[in-house]
Amino acid sequence: MSDEYQYPNTKQRRRLRQEWDAERIRALREHMGMTQQQMADELEVRQQTISEWETGVHKPHRSTQKTLSMVAEQAGFAYTLNAPAEAALTAEVPPKKA
Repeated sequence: MSDEYQYPNTKQRRRLRQEWDAERIRALREHMGMTQQQMADELEVRQQTISEWETGVHKPHRSTQKTLSMVAEQAGFAYTLNAPAEAALTAEVPPKKA
């Protein structure tokens, strides 16, 4: 039946989701000019949680990743790191500290 609704391919949906890794989270925080404590207050998490995300010890839950995406959009934050063109945000990656 050609009139039936066709669900999007799950791989395609996953590809469009923003992935918040340690570098991207730190870049967002620095773009916003916030300390870890200020970002923690904004997201209603502990400062230690922000630190754990930025060091890669833990990753934010899916709901928090959505919140990070909304905060990034409002802040005009754009970031690209080996992401598909339709899912990528565009900006330079800040240099790593030695």
